[in-house]
Amino acid sequence: MIETAKKNERGILVALGNKSESDERLEEMMDELEFLSQTLSIDVIGKFTQKLEHPDPRTFVGKGKVEEIKTFCKAEKVDVIVFDDDLSPSQLRNLEKELKIKIYDRSLLILDIFLKRAKTAQAKTQVELARFQYLLPRLTRMWTHLERQRGGTGTRGGAGEKEIETDRRIIRDQINVLKKKLDKIEKQSTTQRKSRNGIVRVALVGYTNAGKSTLMKILSKEKVYAKDELFATVDSTVRKVVLNNLPFLLSDTVGFIRKLPHSLIESFKSTLAEVMEADILLHVIDASNPSYEDHVRVVDETLGDIGAADITTIKVFNKMDKSEDLPTKNGKSLSIQISAKNGTGIPELRSLLTEEVKKVHMKIYPNYMHPEVY
Repeated sequence: MIETAKKNERGILVALGNKSESDERLEEMMDELEFLSQTLSIDVIGKFTQKLEHPDPRTFVGKGKVEEIKTFCKAEKVDVIVFDDDLSPSQLRNLEKELKIKIYDRSLLILDIFLKRAKTAQAKTQVELARFQYLLPRLTRMWTHLERQRGGTGTRGGAGEKEIETDRRIIRDQINVLKKKLDKIEKQSTTQRKSRNGIVRVALVGYTNAGKSTLMKILSKEKVYAKDELFATVDSTVRKVVLNNLPFLLSDTVGFIRKLPHSLIESFKSTLAEVMEADILLHVIDASNPSYEDHVRVVDETLGDIGAADITTIKVFNKMDKSEDLPTKNGKSLSIQISAKNGTGIPELRSLLTEEVKKVHMKIYPNYMHPEVY
């Protein structure tokens, strides 16, 4: 028998905190990073943390910590090291030279997860573009094998051309090709969105794994991929929903996350257009997560970054079946507590959503009076 299944890589995690950072906070960061790593089939066998006021400009962590990591990697035959922050091109080169092991920083890890999750041509093109743009200044000898991009013979360049320079040229060519392809796809998407003018649009937003796709499935009564994993949804999914004879479009969008790569936000602007052009946002929050307040802040900041901060928002505190302490409701914003899993609060959410959709609908069609709705 020949074993063909791809084996998981053995990896370790490295995180840096400032001296005022609590141990609990560092542990939460590591737990999220471990979840991300497992999503990319990396088995975590060790975790290293260090508190510094500023990252070491040469190796990110201190010299002593580098030696500690090096010793552990040799003893445990580690395949990959995952850092919780982005590394500069020089830090990446220095670390790979010192440790002689493949290294992921946070952005590259997230980009590769997105690439794994992407289903549509648009999402795949967006992620590949963001990944190439991120890799271009960071190419090292650990990342110079681009056989899939090189294709057949005749693409290696002249005999005296260095392999890493060849890879840079290949990446630049790929970036140009992907930009043209994405422009074409985005024009088609813009045309599709314009055809929906006059219909109220509602978008689900929230931190990754908050339960958006499960709620999408409940509200639209259609089968939507939903699983307890990070970035289960990368592509934007749009469904027509009718509540009390009042139609609207409901879209599920990619989950936000702490330190989401800027290049990814830029590349995903056409997908995030479903959020930016929405009339109402349903901000789904995992109320059972101890860090839910931090997650809310991350989502609110990201919405601000893309120009969606002023859209009417309903905060949906989900997974209340797992939560012991109820979150404090913000008196200034609409909010509701539900459990998408057991159905608690869903009728109340439908009623609240119907009222908000009705308000928008009356603005769009001020003279429209439907006897069964109004």
